[in-house]
Amino acid sequence: MSSIASPTLWFVTIGVVLALLVVDFIATRRPHEVKMKEAIGWSAFYVALPLAFGLYVWNVHGGDRGLEYYTGYLVEKTLSVDNLFVFMLLLAAFAVPEVLKQRVLLYGIIGALVLRGIFIALGAAALSRFDWVFLIFGAILLLTGVKLLRDAIRGQEHEVDVAEMRVVKVMRRFMPVSDDYEGTRFTVLQKGRRALTPFALVTVAVLATDVVFAVDSVPAVYGITGDPYLVFVTNAFALLGLRALYFVLEGALGALRHLSYGLAAILGFIGFKLVLHWAHLVWPSVPDVPTLMSLFVILGILGITIATSLWANKRADKRQAAGTPVDEPEVVETR
Repeated sequence: MSSIASPTLWFVTIGVVLALLVVDFIATRRPHEVKMKEAIGWSAFYVALPLAFGLYVWNVHGGDRGLEYYTGYLVEKTLSVDNLFVFMLLLAAFAVPEVLKQRVLLYGIIGALVLRGIFIALGAAALSRFDWVFLIFGAILLLTGVKLLRDAIRGQEHEVDVAEMRVVKVMRRFMPVSDDYEGTRFTVLQKGRRALTPFALVTVAVLATDVVFAVDSVPAVYGITGDPYLVFVTNAFALLGLRALYFVLEGALGALRHLSYGLAAILGFIGFKLVLHWAHLVWPSVPDVPTLMSLFVILGILGITIATSLWANKRADKRQAAGTPVDEPEVVETR
């Protein structure tokens, strides 16, 4: 598949990603509770960096590639916000102390980067050889969108039962688990036996959810651009800022009560776009959806999602003030 990236650009990009992860490790080496000022500072940096990189792509490689980059980044950033819902629920379910949350999130981000790198490479290899892979990717996104919509209508879109997670069951079967956290240690000696800590369990649980998220995140951005480099860099930039963004949005995520509906619409649209692209390759008379139209559609869906969520919150506040029972806020589920 054609790409704007030379081997040198790949090398530099991966080096920058690794350097940023090292910086994050240094920033979290001493467990501490993250204050809002710190979280906002890091979030601003991780938003400014991809936006600036997009200017480089636009100026050096042309407006079409720049538009693909910004649209892909917007899609990945939106999906990453949904990921935060699941991370929030997992951290609460495992009663992770405030001072340890950012280290758990950092391990989750590293796992997500590795998994998505593998998925991106496999996707690029498959798409370069078989046109029907676009149809498979489109079907995955359409099915995921339908599931999100179905669960949202039933009010079940945000649920996680830690005790029923397969990976947790397997870990408990092979090793005992200590009752208390021991900082960022994964194991401790307990009565002469090596035991897992709750920190190890929650870290593995977060890594397990990364697999689920990669299944729809990678096809989604391949629905915007066929350049494996742009697919990787948009995923990397969206993920790198998650640690800080979690603490900025921790209190506000509940306000996005219609996010699942919006994500269902976005994934459904991109899935339909991939199916059309496959059909266009087979029958050239079938129209292809231009990237600019995709950007406008995605922005429109996000705008409607935010507006209706704010309207629903305002209505719920009025009902609560009037003494009318208000439904419980939505919680989060893996897809």
